[in-house]
Amino acid sequence: MITKTIEITEISVNELTDIIAEKLFNKLKMYLADYKSSEEDVFLSPKETAEFLKISRGTLWRWTKNKKINCYGMGGRRYYNKKELVELLSDNILRH
Repeated sequence: MITKTIEITEISVNELTDIIAEKLFNKLKMYLADYKSSEEDVFLSPKETAEFLKISRGTLWRWTKNKKINCYGMGGRRYYNKKELVELLSDNILRH
C-alpha cells in the first residue's frame, strides 16, 4: 500500500481555511450555474420539495406562508417549481 504525506508549511490555519472555502465556493457556483441551465420546469410536491431542500415540511410551510418561496396550486394541491428553488439557493449562496 502506498501512503502519501502532505506537508504544509508557512501558511496559517486561517489562510488554509480561506483557500479551501474559496475553492469550494467557486465549485458550488459552477455546479449551480450548470444545474440551472439544464433544469426544465419540474414541479415538486411539498414532500419532494422538503426533501430536496433538506428541511422539514413545517419549515417549508413557514417559508411559503412568509412568501420566501413561491407555491403553485393545482387541483387543490400545492407544488413548487424546482428551477425556482435552485435559483433561490444560488442567489442566497452568491449573496454570502
